[in-house]
Amino acid sequence: MRSDTVVRPAIDRWLPFGVAAVSATVFLLASRHLVDDAYVTLSYARNLALHGHWGLVEQDTANTATSPLHVASVAAVTVVVRDAVVGAGVVFVAAQVLLATGLNRLAEKTGLPHQFVLLAFAALLLNPLLVSAVGLEVLLAAAAAVWVLVFATERRSAALGFASGALLLVRVDLLVVALVVFVARPRFWEGVWRTTFAALVVAVPWFAFSWFVLGSAVPDTVVFQQPTVPWLDFPAATLISFLPVPLAAIVALVRRDEATRPFAVLAGAGIVHSIVVASPDPWSYAPAIVGATVFLAAWICVTPHRVPAAAAAGLALAAAVGVYVAPGLPRRFAPITGNLAATDEYREIGTQLATLAKGRAVESPGETGALAYACDCHLVGEFSDRGAVDPAITETKLRSNELGRALIEANFHHFDHGVAPTTPDLVLETTPRAPPPTALAAWTIDSPRAGTQHLYLARARGQ
Repeated sequence: MRSDTVVRPAIDRWLPFGVAAVSATVFLLASRHLVDDAYVTLSYARNLALHGHWGLVEQDTANTATSPLHVASVAAVTVVVRDAVVGAGVVFVAAQVLLATGLNRLAEKTGLPHQFVLLAFAALLLNPLLVSAVGLEVLLAAAAAVWVLVFATERRSAALGFASGALLLVRVDLLVVALVVFVARPRFWEGVWRTTFAALVVAVPWFAFSWFVLGSAVPDTVVFQQPTVPWLDFPAATLISFLPVPLAAIVALVRRDEATRPFAVLAGAGIVHSIVVASPDPWSYAPAIVGATVFLAAWICVTPHRVPAAAAAGLALAAAVGVYVAPGLPRRFAPITGNLAATDEYREIGTQLATLAKGRAVESPGETGALAYACDCHLVGEFSDRGAVDPAITETKLRSNELGRALIEANFHHFDHGVAPTTPDLVLETTPRAPPPTALAAWTIDSPRAGTQHLYLARARGQ
């Protein structure tokens, strides 16, 4: 114990710098294979930073960014660096530093050794699903959730409220995590009004602006059909990513320890969130993976069987590294992805598309983020065209029960249903066969999801 007391000040001093250096290296690798959803965020952030505009494309206002705080953070950095990818890298590194320092503070509070922070950080950094989510709000959410746990453990009511409000701005569904952590405290009702008021001060201004000005408090994606990522196409990456969740559940049932209790709460909050959200979107399960991983790292550091447990953790980390490097470095695709084309393919196509479109509206092939970012042109799709949202609202209401319809109507109370969908001049389509002879341009793309296909540009019907 004395040696750990001597070592900890050095850990506290150098931890942020070490985490920043390692995280920056990981981002440099991952930036080559950002998933398309990440480029949706980057396009929003660039438009906000450079044009003061909230939308996926500069030509249309939209409300499909799922994380206003992440967009705003990346945009704030982009104002200075003038490159949203670099901005996302800075935010990713900052989130990792916040995450690690929060874990270190919890370790000091609970008496865990410094090895806990290093093990938890490494396990999160190498998790295939979390690596695949680089560029998204997932790591910012993890950092905010850890600090919610820090302030809940320290019983700092106002700070807990501010952190919970920030977590809500990262993703509105993460309210579930904040509520579970809050309620799991002994005598949770103490300071409830300070916590609630502080959370409202942080969160209400954005949601009020979004409701009145953008037309929906919760992003429009709430009425979109969530795409299904073919997880079974990535069995090793999926298994390694989700393995901490059942292991954490088993450990929590068979062993209870006061030092690991806060981390068990975080794991439980993540699992409850996954049950409540129940989405085909793989990123929705990140809170459960983060909480379970952190809890297992804490348990390994206190279990009497820490040597075999640490050896098993080492094997899991080695397997995660093996999965990542197996296709060779640098990777063209994330370990888990639904992309129809590699990032470099989409960006090259988008650059050419800017010249071919000549200011005309182009209907997207479904994936919009990277093409919109590289093209910086009028790309039309449900994520960018506000006129396409109204049919989705109607369809979702038809599928919903009475409560669901009431919530949807409340969310879109100020939505302008008179906005007509944009009529595209050109259309991007994919085909596994040869492009039609009328195509204005064509490109060969490939992906683990769909194999080799052809993406081609054609005139829209009636044009």
